[in-house]
Amino acid sequence: MQVLILYYSKGGNTKQLAEAIAEGVESEGVKAVLRSTTEVTKDDFLNSAGIIAGSPVYFGVMAYDLKRVFDEFVGIRRKMEGKVGAAFATGGHQTGGKETTIFSILQCMLIYGMIIVGDPMSASGHYGVACVGAPDSHAKEDGFKLGARVAQLCKKLFG
Repeated sequence: MQVLILYYSKGGNTKQLAEAIAEGVESEGVKAVLRSTTEVTKDDFLNSAGIIAGSPVYFGVMAYDLKRVFDEFVGIRRKMEGKVGAAFATGGHQTGGKETTIFSILQCMLIYGMIIVGDPMSASGHYGVACVGAPDSHAKEDGFKLGARVAQLCKKLFG
């Protein structure tokens, strides 16, 4: 069983958070497949029990290149129904649209028919993981917890 951690990262902050999330997935004995938007394939989507997607904030929504992936892969969306979906974001300011960016990712996942989950109560208990700038130890810990939660749910649903 595998979980895809899909991200777009221009400056490296989103990639760092994706790596912490991947560690959380692996901690549950589930394979983490870490892919940037330029590396991901339709098979990565199809072979994954869950997808955790992340982006920096671009005008309050996900970056173009992450949206491009969802647009290009729309032909397989019916095959994604029932898989677990979660999201994360990085931003440059405290009030810079991280939650609306997460919502834009979750909207795509809902249209793909995925089962959406936020981060656990032991993290923020909200829509997903987010941080300002490079993830600090707290953000990485929350990312780890999100990855672990998605892996746990995938094992319950598909294990």
